[in-house]
Amino acid sequence: MSLKRISTVLTLSVCIGLLTACGQNEEPGAIPPSTTASPEATSDTATTEATAAPEANAESTEPYEVVAEELRAPWVIAFSGDVIYVSEREGNVVQIDGEQRTRQTVNLTKSVQGVGESGFLGFLLAPDFEQSQQAYAYHTYEEDGKMLNRVVQLKFTGESWDETYALLEGIPGAYNHDGGRMAYGPDKLLYITTGDAQQPELSQDKGSLAGKILRMTLDGKVPADNPFPDSYVYSYGHRNPQGLAWTDKGVMLVTEHGPSGSPGGHDEINVIEPGGNYGWPNVYGNQTGSGLIPPVYHTGEPAIAPSGAAIDGQNRMLIATLAGSALYRYDPATKDMSVVFDGEGRLRDVKMKDGRVYVITNNTDGRGNPSNTDDRLLIVNGLK
Repeated sequence: MSLKRISTVLTLSVCIGLLTACGQNEEPGAIPPSTTASPEATSDTATTEATAAPEANAESTEPYEVVAEELRAPWVIAFSGDVIYVSEREGNVVQIDGEQRTRQTVNLTKSVQGVGESGFLGFLLAPDFEQSQQAYAYHTYEEDGKMLNRVVQLKFTGESWDETYALLEGIPGAYNHDGGRMAYGPDKLLYITTGDAQQPELSQDKGSLAGKILRMTLDGKVPADNPFPDSYVYSYGHRNPQGLAWTDKGVMLVTEHGPSGSPGGHDEINVIEPGGNYGWPNVYGNQTGSGLIPPVYHTGEPAIAPSGAAIDGQNRMLIATLAGSALYRYDPATKDMSVVFDGEGRLRDVKMKDGRVYVITNNTDGRGNPSNTDDRLLIVNGLK
């Protein structure tokens, strides 16, 4: 497969007004038809050829290398040794092992509700996955006429991913603003982002799980040192956070979508403190108020719709963006935000492995302009 060249990487400030409004901040656009995966679905396993990932020490003069193509609205990149797993919003996991790509069904006790921004979102392999074959997932479902989200544990059978039990259910959900990112913290606990479910007032309600960052043990219990007694809530006042990452000093950074419409933009990077209130919907951008924690960075009017995030070897934050259609890099030391890779459309997630940067495009999610090979898993070359 020949490699496509893209334009020379640009370095520019997020505040430059050349970026289009966040579509607006990922509000309804051209949305694909509803996709609902049956809890009793038969395994739709299909194996096709994919480009093998190059060796970690290989050097390339090309801007990027293609690892896999024809993914369906992918959401998460996960690694187990040399095997790569990518979750798809409709309710599948794609296994990429060398030159083989296998689409595997996720069998859940409650069907995936995939409309708008909802669906099968967060996916995380257990720390001992190679031995336990367990994973965690976050997905939207419908119950009693309401859209909700849940956190479940899965078991990999070698051909499918089967739900073993639910850790947390009843998280408010909606057509948009479902959050969905999951990550392990330095404390070996599970962190989960939730959106405001298009009900902004819920973000300030500490009794609601919407518009929050949640923290739990790997068996679904509330940690004893959570900031609010008997509550999964770790921080609140969030609109739609979709990226979680920690520096090597243990500083927790989160990316978050700002308001839509007019004004739009004001996407944020926040440093998360236990029990912190990040202000939505009362404030946004550089606005502040008593007891509220302002972002360490916000984009101003241009919207980029930040999604997945990773920390590089120099403690800089790499951010996959949707409306921004680029990979951004934020340096906490200098507060500089710049584009380090663009030209391939919407990007949903970014991960680092063996010093290499992996991204997934998200052009088939209903808002992009997909090519006949989208969506794709890429290795970005030349980032130092």
